[in-house]
Amino acid sequence: MDDIKNAPEHSFFLLHPCAHNPTGVDPTEEQWREISHQFKVKNHFPFFDTAYQGLASGDLDRDAKAIRIFHEDGHLIGCAQSFAKIMGLHGHRVGCLSILSVDEKQAIAIRSQLQQIARAMYGSPPVHGSLLVSTILGDPELKALWEEEVKVMVDRIIRMRAALRRSLEKLGSCLNWEHITNQVGMFCFSGLSPEQVDQLVREFHIYMTCDGRISMAGVTTSNVDYLANAIHEVSRY
Repeated sequence: MDDIKNAPEHSFFLLHPCAHNPTGVDPTEEQWREISHQFKVKNHFPFFDTAYQGLASGDLDRDAKAIRIFHEDGHLIGCAQSFAKIMGLHGHRVGCLSILSVDEKQAIAIRSQLQQIARAMYGSPPVHGSLLVSTILGDPELKALWEEEVKVMVDRIIRMRAALRRSLEKLGSCLNWEHITNQVGMFCFSGLSPEQVDQLVREFHIYMTCDGRISMAGVTTSNVDYLANAIHEVSRY
């Protein structure tokens, strides 16, 4: 909030509407409304990076709440959506860029600028991934099935969060691991130091980013106890 208030007017802000990467900590609905209000006060431009819609709560509509709040408050909005995680299309570079404009004239101008940028980046991108996405989203039955499967993925990650925390507490760790289950989405910001992460690599062959971010999608029923034991060993002193 300090950054929003202190930034020059008409600043450009990149926001994660849900399942914040890397922390897994999202603002509440009330906090999003206050953020939106402060954006209006300073005339800032909100640009949403939406890579995990559905992976925070399992509900696509609920995870889009922040964007809808800004829309209701009358902001012009930019939104970059990625389908890599939520549709399992890693490496296909499939997404959707949306810009809310004042009127048709502005929309045409923005579109022409975006076309120039895209043209400089690629001439004819692969169409397979985008066809998969458009087919699923364009068919009510397929879309409903996909939404069910997203919920299955999210529920499994939530169970793994609970299992990891439970296992750490069962080992007698004196540290507080509530943040594992309080956070949402694919990643857990564990709080481990770079030195502890390095020890995990050297002694246990467990890999994560040096800031301690764990990919919860890689935690399973067969490795969660091993992971918990390793984390306990490097964090017990």
